[in-house]
Amino acid sequence: MRLFNRTKIVLAINLQLVITSFSFAQSTDSLVTELDEIIIAENRIQLPYSQQSRSIALIDKKMISQTAAISVADVLHHIGGVDVRTRGANGVQADIGIRGGTFDQTLILINGVKISDPQTGHHSLNLPVDLSNIERIEVLKGPGARTFGQNAFSGAVNIITQTPSKSYLKIAAQGGDFGLFGARVSGAIITEKQSHNVSFNYDQSNGYKHNTDYTIFNGFYEGSIKLGSNKLSFMGGITDRAFGANGFYASPDFTEQYETIQTGLAALTFNTMLGKATLETRAYYRQNDDEYIFIRDNPEFFKNNHTNRTFGMEVNAVIPHKSSTTGIGIDVNKVTLRSNNLGERERIVTSMFIEHRMEFYNQKLNITPGIQLNYYTDFGFNSLPGIDVGYSLSNHITVFGNIGYTYRIPTYTDMYYQSPVNEGNPGLLPEYAWNYELGLKTKGMATVNAEVSLFYRDGKNMIDWVRATDTDPWKPINVLDLDMRGFDTNVSFKLDNSLPPTFKLLSINYTFIDAKVENPENQLSRYALENLQHQFRATLNLGYGNKIVHSISAGYYDRVNLDDYTVVDSRISYKEEKLSLFADVTNIFDVEYQETNLVVMPGRWFKMGVSFDVF
Repeated sequence: MRLFNRTKIVLAINLQLVITSFSFAQSTDSLVTELDEIIIAENRIQLPYSQQSRSIALIDKKMISQTAAISVADVLHHIGGVDVRTRGANGVQADIGIRGGTFDQTLILINGVKISDPQTGHHSLNLPVDLSNIERIEVLKGPGARTFGQNAFSGAVNIITQTPSKSYLKIAAQGGDFGLFGARVSGAIITEKQSHNVSFNYDQSNGYKHNTDYTIFNGFYEGSIKLGSNKLSFMGGITDRAFGANGFYASPDFTEQYETIQTGLAALTFNTMLGKATLETRAYYRQNDDEYIFIRDNPEFFKNNHTNRTFGMEVNAVIPHKSSTTGIGIDVNKVTLRSNNLGERERIVTSMFIEHRMEFYNQKLNITPGIQLNYYTDFGFNSLPGIDVGYSLSNHITVFGNIGYTYRIPTYTDMYYQSPVNEGNPGLLPEYAWNYELGLKTKGMATVNAEVSLFYRDGKNMIDWVRATDTDPWKPINVLDLDMRGFDTNVSFKLDNSLPPTFKLLSINYTFIDAKVENPENQLSRYALENLQHQFRATLNLGYGNKIVHSISAGYYDRVNLDDYTVVDSRISYKEEKLSLFADVTNIFDVEYQETNLVVMPGRWFKMGVSFDVF
């Protein structure tokens, strides 16, 4: 077995060297993306990245293509302060937290459309988009409730899909160890007034251990029609996934769990101008069907069927003034759930937003206060205020700070779920927290991008699943007080030189979190007290001409309740006008590690892929 693994390593290295031999003497193409002027895609006031007074991380299409990633969850591992806890392989099931928050405290969006799941945050990354669809991923680290709504408790991830500039047709395939196979086809028809972009992908694996096999199918469509000065846009997608869930939930001893999930998403958006103001009206719909089977070969022993639906309407407006901008919006949605375990549930949520950005002293100082007001038919009224402040010390250095109040209601799973090893709690109260951040970042620099932030979250009534002993069922309770304090830093250097290999980019991020809990009961924590205390990631991109990039990435993770570990990944990518190739080796040193206290992650895995632009 060791000889077989060594052979695979040698094969991977040789393949990477073969790819490297192409175009060795080509001229250098800078990898550094000019991020400063990318417009952050919020639903109301939209500003360039350089003008944001909050901590926002960006990873664009080019960066994504050069990471050893074949899923959104894989990509998010590369962003500092983002804690991805995957079960199984290649993003088949994954949870995401930001700055010590849980998966229920992070809001996921696609093009500004919320993907929150009232059943459980475990479904938030059931996304119908393939990596080939994505233009960039924006990560807001810190309070986002004032901007996006209550689920953005500790942050938000907004996935922006690509808008092709011309018609195209692309086919791609990938394969690797453990029966990994994938095929995808995508294309677009672009005219002067219309745009239609569609993609399909299928992925499968036999699994890296017993009962971790999976199949995933995604279909996604995005289109727009110009109607004079107005624009009508439509987005729709579906993901269908089935996977063996060996030890994914409850306990590592339960090796025969199995799950099938179908998630659909649709949104219709109309953009128009009312004088100088811009108005965006949107209707959106999301449905998630989940079947969980405790024993795969004996479904009738114990299984759950859940179907939840969210239908909503929102209107957002941006009103410019001479030296300020006002953003206002309203969002009304209805949530329903039908479940053999959780019962039949329904709620209506009404949210109103207003924020006002002001600039002073020749635009050196900006202040943006705002508030969200919401009403839940089952939890009542809340107000979520916040304020951002930024000041330019020079043309290249900005200091910023923000304060925000955040809120999260318990999911239906938190309140009502019953199983042999879980017991819901209908008496749960919502979570509340004040968030504070102070930071400094560079802007407009050709060779260095850097940001450092200090943050503190004072959480009240925090929800966690706990138990006193290993034989007790897990049960959610409101922890009295949970404070998260720490800092994160992100630095990237452009390192071009004249001779190959070209040192294109070195990026480094580090996050430290100190969590303090006040809880009178001596309980084992399942989620809230499993944060990463130390998180370090360094990525070096080497270039060979303008067609080949070799990316080497090392991540060190020290979780408070698990052993620390270091994982090293590598990708060689080759790209010319119509042809692209990649070869990956993930977990090169075959480290055994866990991202949750339940599942041992895959060891060394070799993958490769090819894509071809037909036109």
